[in-house]
Amino acid sequence: MRLTPTVVALPLLLLLLMLTWLLVRGINTDAELFDRTLEAVDQFAMTNSALGRDVLATRAGLLRTYDPLVREVKGLYDSLDRLREAAAVDTDLATAIEQLATSVGQQEQLVELFKSDNALLQNSLAYFGRFSANLGTATADGPLIADVSGLAAAILHLSLDTSPATAREVQDRLDSLSQLMPSFNDVNAAKGLLVHGQMLHNLLPATDGLLKALFALPIRQDQVALRNMIVRHQIHSRDSARQYRLVLYAVAVMLLALLIHLGLQLRERAMALRDRAAFEHFVAGISTRFINAQPQQVSAHVEQSLAELAQRVGADRAYFVWRSPQTQRYLWSRDGGPYPPNWPDQALALAARFDPTKDGVIHIRRVDRLPSGADRDALADAGLSSWACVSHRNAGAIVGLLGFDVLGPFAVMRHSEFGLLRMALDALTNAVGREQLEQERTRLESRLQQARHMETVGVFASGIAHNFNNIVGAILGYTEMAEGQVEPDSRPARNLREIRRAGERARDLIEQILTFGRRRQLGRRAVGIPALVAEAASLLRASLPSAVELTVHAVPEGAVVLGDPGQLQQVILNLCNNASQAMDEAGTIDIESEIYDVTAESPLPHRELASGRYAVLSVSDHGRGMDQATLERIFEPFFTTRLAGNGLGLATVQEIVREHGGTVVVQSKPGFGSRFEVWLPCVSAAELEMTPDQDTPDAIPFGRGETVLVIDSDRDRLLRDEEMLAALGYEPVGFARAAGALAACKEAPDRFDALLVSHPASAAAALALAKELHGIAPSLPVLLAANSVDDFNARDLVDAGVDEVVRQPLASSEIAAALARCLPAAAERPVSAS
Repeated sequence: MRLTPTVVALPLLLLLLMLTWLLVRGINTDAELFDRTLEAVDQFAMTNSALGRDVLATRAGLLRTYDPLVREVKGLYDSLDRLREAAAVDTDLATAIEQLATSVGQQEQLVELFKSDNALLQNSLAYFGRFSANLGTATADGPLIADVSGLAAAILHLSLDTSPATAREVQDRLDSLSQLMPSFNDVNAAKGLLVHGQMLHNLLPATDGLLKALFALPIRQDQVALRNMIVRHQIHSRDSARQYRLVLYAVAVMLLALLIHLGLQLRERAMALRDRAAFEHFVAGISTRFINAQPQQVSAHVEQSLAELAQRVGADRAYFVWRSPQTQRYLWSRDGGPYPPNWPDQALALAARFDPTKDGVIHIRRVDRLPSGADRDALADAGLSSWACVSHRNAGAIVGLLGFDVLGPFAVMRHSEFGLLRMALDALTNAVGREQLEQERTRLESRLQQARHMETVGVFASGIAHNFNNIVGAILGYTEMAEGQVEPDSRPARNLREIRRAGERARDLIEQILTFGRRRQLGRRAVGIPALVAEAASLLRASLPSAVELTVHAVPEGAVVLGDPGQLQQVILNLCNNASQAMDEAGTIDIESEIYDVTAESPLPHRELASGRYAVLSVSDHGRGMDQATLERIFEPFFTTRLAGNGLGLATVQEIVREHGGTVVVQSKPGFGSRFEVWLPCVSAAELEMTPDQDTPDAIPFGRGETVLVIDSDRDRLLRDEEMLAALGYEPVGFARAAGALAACKEAPDRFDALLVSHPASAAAALALAKELHGIAPSLPVLLAANSVDDFNARDLVDAGVDEVVRQPLASSEIAAALARCLPAAAERPVSAS
């Protein structure tokens, strides 16, 4: 999934906000506030102490002005304002501050009362002292002086002790002195003394009461409680900040670990990218090697690539199995040891039971850790400790497998590059596919060459057939007339019969030349090898030079093949004539025959033989022999090493033997002669009972209603071709215009089973139309009808998707055989006589 910048930036922004919040909380921004609050509390305490001190000094008369008291009260309120800044931190703290403010208010009221009472008190004390001094000098009577002194002493005592007893003593002295009022010389002074004495009697207890009330206020307790609360909040704030700093440190450590992890992952990714680039370069080198390789070098390069891939991933064995269309196996082993039985074929079945990755890779790191079961037992029986493979599937079935085995105990294969094994498999698949395309191209070139030879022979044969047939006809005619003029059992009669038989063989030879290169189903019968060899020996002894000795070895009596006697006779005659010419017309020719049982597919030169019983006819000579370069071309039509040769003898031999389901094997060495072996499939007893003794007409494979799209701009020829295809059992759909055929094919490609292009305009137009049809329906076989095949080459036919080339105008046998080869089901149908 592709992440947008917004999606990526959102988590980073949230992380940044979280780190910022932790940083702010860790700084402890309330620390300064609490420090200022504690300073305010200390300042409040100092101001409150100064206020108490100044109040006492004022009471004692040491302080004559009240300005310090005013300043100190104002200082208390200033401290309260500073304390209220911390009230937002906690409600309990705000409550404590307001409680302290209430006490300060009460204190302020008491201070104001104290100031008023203390002013009167100080004034009365001044007047009382002055009046008492005046009376003491103005009164001569001793008893009056004693009373005034006693009152002054009592007042002094009351100023120090305002207890009720002291107050009563003062009151008693005032009452006593008031009774002596008439005895004073200065009555006014006495009255003033009594008035101020009475005021002091009242003010001193009241003032001391105010002082007691003032100092009884819980300001100190509230101040201590507030300080303790602020200290607790300060400690909590510091602890909280410390915890946030620890969290911030932990987050920083986690981020560092994450960065280290990401760095390691980036390093691992970088190394993986480097390894991937190196592996891609390695696979690209393999692909380049396959591209530059010749077709015959592909197998060697596949084995070399397997070895390199196995060493790359650390495997002990590597194999590549491809099943399209035939199974091909390429194996490599580190020590060159043998593979277990049924391996790696069994690996394909195992790969189908495991779940691959999206790249089709299966990796079993430890076989011994698999759950118990058949799969684990199969891998263990193959000696594997670790296994990896990548498969190529077609329609759900595995058609290709690239596998790697590790055999060591508890070995684990390197898996960092297993995701790239798909590239290696594709390279190998493309190489094998290219090899198959090359083989297909070679096959088409062979067919094209055969068609060209067929045309050449046809042109050549058509030019001489009439005159040659006239000569042979004359020989046969005069021979018949001569036979009527001699005795039936005389020597001349026997010679004439041999002449007539040779003429008939010559006529058959003309027929073979005319039909050379044309693939068709022949009318065949059971042919005994002993009779075939005996008749050939009779003809050869009459035709070979006298210096050439023909030796026929014992022939097995049970050797019976199914074929055309004339064509098989032509094979023996051609081989013996070539042997005679190779010995410079002097020497011995040996004809041998044996029966072999082939139990498995036996690869032989020029053809692969299926299992079964074969009759082998061999012709040996002791002539000049052939080198390797000549051996590779001896079956090419018109290739000859003799000036007088035409190059059709061995080509005809190979063509006849192939049409009979056999092959020709040649062994030759310069100076040691040559040996030609003709392998022909024998007829079983059941087939022999079903085979008629006489020749049967050519059999043509009929269709079963398959739909064939036919394109021909000549309407008359189109109608004739449609009638021919209908007679052969097909359902033709004709189009005179290419546009209509293309439209029909595009609209419903599944409607048709084969496409027949007969476009006489030009070879390029025919190929272009065939290629366009193949592009629309690549699964349908394409047949091309042409007047001449010289205008085409095999690569153009392969590129256009052409499967078969037939001659125009169409021949029923040729088009029927071509359709039978192209349509898979046609090969399994019974044939009908035409």
